[in-house]
Amino acid sequence: MSTTRPYSPGDRGPEPGGASGVSEGGVPGSGTSAPASSSSVSSGSSGSSGRQVRRLSFEDASGVVPLARDFTREALYAWGWLPSATADQRAAAEDVLLVVSELVTNACLHAEGPDELWITCEKKVIRLEVSDRGTGQPAPRTPHRAGRPGGHGMFIVQRLCLDWGVVRTPGVAGKRVWAELGAPA
Repeated sequence: MSTTRPYSPGDRGPEPGGASGVSEGGVPGSGTSAPASSSSVSSGSSGSSGRQVRRLSFEDASGVVPLARDFTREALYAWGWLPSATADQRAAAEDVLLVVSELVTNACLHAEGPDELWITCEKKVIRLEVSDRGTGQPAPRTPHRAGRPGGHGMFIVQRLCLDWGVVRTPGVAGKRVWAELGAPA
């Protein structure tokens, strides 16, 4: 059974006139945002490259995993990944939603919670980035024990994604965990 909804609860879909977060002229947002509980969005595209970016701040937010999934689902609709015409396209969109859930959940469980979610779409590749203030290094558990509850998050990310990794900035607390997924051919 799919838990994917076309839009967040109570939402009737993207609003006309750019209220969905895309600024006029396709210029990226200013990078400022309100607390995530008000569904803050900074987004846009950068020129003719077709690169589209959305950012969600989790500042003072509760229920961050469903918030991240709903935010990602809205981006997938805006970028044409949803609604899906084929089962493969639907599976690709579901994979993106599952990976964002795993990355945000890991930040909650192992890194004092997530700070931001960045979603970038470029040339049929979705890149998810979740920043946090944690010092740990995410890695799939070895050996992976499929029959046991818990501990599957990074194994799922590893199996579903084209690539994933961790970026740290010297002198700055925390990290960015990123993952890239491709659209079906």
